[in-house]
This record gives sequence, structure tokens and C-alpha cells, in this order.
Amino acid sequence: MLSHAVYFTLRERSPEAAERLVASCRSHLTGHPGCVSFSVGRLADYDREVNDREFDVALEIIFSSHADHDTYQTSDRHQQFIAENAASWAGVRVFDADLETLERREVT
Repeated sequence: MLSHAVYFTLRERSPEAAERLVASCRSHLTGHPGCVSFSVGRLADYDREVNDREFDVALEIIFSSHADHDTYQTSDRHQQFIAENAASWAGVRVFDADLETLERREVT
């Protein structure tokens, strides 16, 4: 499996701008073939020395394979997401990692 984690820093660092990007992620980036898990959200309110706070929106998609990730990258919906949102980004950091384990637990 591949974890595709993306951290967006917005030009306009307001809660409203972050919510617009979160909504766009949900609209364009969910339901792709091979997607095992999809998560998106805003920067959490933790101010500890180890916390990186230089982003506004975090996205993580776990794919079942590198091939599924590669197909996602070139998909029309992903390309449309980039076209519609890139102008709002001051920075984007991408972290891709091979996963050995994915554990799911019921949240109570």
C-alpha cells in the first residue's frame, strides 16, 4: 500500500479558504480506484514544539498499490482539482510512503 499525504499552505490563510479546499478535496479526490482510505481536514489546534504548523489543509489517501496511485495522478478529476485550486496554494508538500500495515478500528 502507498500513503499519499499532501499538506497545503494557502495564500489566504482563513478558515473559510481552508473549508473551500477541504470541500474541493471531497468533491474531486474521493472514490478513485484502489483507494483504501481517504482523509482530509484542517490544521489542528495543537501548539507543541514538535508540531509543524506551516500548513492549512492536510490530505491523506491510502492506495492499494503504486499503480493505483499513478492512475489517480493522471485522472481527469485529480487534474481538475489542481486546475481549480492551484492558484490558492502558497505551498504544497507531498509525502509518499510505502505502508506495511493498515489497521482499522471502530471509533466509539
